[in-house]
Amino acid sequence: MSEVKKINPRRLFWIGVLGLFSAAVNTSLRAGVAAHIKEQWLAPIDPIHAGEMTGAALGASFLGFSLTLFIASPFLDLIGMRRMLVGAAVCLIGGTLLVTNAGSLGEGMALFHLVWIGMMLCGIGWGAVEATINPMTTALYPDDKTSRLNMLHAWWPAGLIVGGLASALLGNVDWRVLLGLSIVPALAFGVLAAGAHFPPTERAASGISMRDMFLEILRRPSFLLWFGAMFLTAASELAPGQWVDVALSHRVGMRGILLLVYVSGMMFILRHFAGTLVHRLGNVGLLWCSSLLAGIGLLLLSQAESPMGAILAATVWGFGVCFMWPTMMASVAERYPRGGAFMIGLMGTAGSLSSYLVLPQLGAVYDGAKIDLAGGAEALAQLAGDALARIEDQAASASFATLAILPAVLLVVFGGIWLKERKRAVNA
Repeated sequence: MSEVKKINPRRLFWIGVLGLFSAAVNTSLRAGVAAHIKEQWLAPIDPIHAGEMTGAALGASFLGFSLTLFIASPFLDLIGMRRMLVGAAVCLIGGTLLVTNAGSLGEGMALFHLVWIGMMLCGIGWGAVEATINPMTTALYPDDKTSRLNMLHAWWPAGLIVGGLASALLGNVDWRVLLGLSIVPALAFGVLAAGAHFPPTERAASGISMRDMFLEILRRPSFLLWFGAMFLTAASELAPGQWVDVALSHRVGMRGILLLVYVSGMMFILRHFAGTLVHRLGNVGLLWCSSLLAGIGLLLLSQAESPMGAILAATVWGFGVCFMWPTMMASVAERYPRGGAFMIGLMGTAGSLSSYLVLPQLGAVYDGAKIDLAGGAEALAQLAGDALARIEDQAASASFATLAILPAVLLVVFGGIWLKERKRAVNA
């Protein structure tokens, strides 16, 4: 029996779902234990810059993600989808074990570097998942890309929900054991992928050479606009999700990770209806509306001071960021089919690289605001208890207000593309 006859699209789709779900559980648990890592390991090393160090450690996973997508995506057909997914499982498991055991392996800055490397390995595993499942899905469902990619990526928030609830409900469990729970789904999808047969990418199946795939960027430089927009959409979605538990828990009177769980539940449901919205608004119209709501939501998060205020803000922000990632992927897959897995991978690279760069800056804004509000670094070092908490609450507001600039830029970008495409359609 030929490889083509052995391919089971439904089974492969669900292996992709489990792979993305596993990466999301890992990401959510990392966000849920970040405060513990900051307090137990990083604050004793450098209390003044502990927020920036936490952001840098969390951001390392996004660096691993972006590098993997950039390097591996164009060679997906050479490496093979099976090898990519099995390797992804190995990296997720290995990175998690390194983070949880960093305290017994090093001290001081060596400890920080071990945590950083472990989180980067987790990001490499996540990147290998994304580098595989997005072109796999477009190959399996070439006539239904936007809807299927949104359905696939609905399981990203599902994983965030599971990880977030575990963080909240198992708060008395040692955080290292909690983070270790993410090994279970990673092992499961790795085993399933090892026994499956995968299709060639859409680019390879249509006979487009790798040379033509690489040259597509030179032929179609408009892709660079989408690449830049992906940088901003991902930062609007992923960076706040990683930062919310660290920055907002005390300010609003509830665990910030529960806000991430709530928003993730919204996203899981809404992404199954993306096809209807795209039919009415088109991809770019949907992205413009998403940017508007994301910006308003981030401004509301910067002002939230109660559980109800935080939930309202998170609802608006969640509606905004819900469709961004998969719709950006689908837009590029539809507009630049000759770019194949390379261009899809570059979009993921832009998205993850943005979080790698933005998270430390977000931490730096937070730390800088604390120093300014306290009247200097020496004065901040003397604060404790409620006085320190008040300073940190105001600093959290500044960090989320700064992020709101990003979707404001996107309104201009997507507004221009939307108007241009509508004008072209009228003149056609």
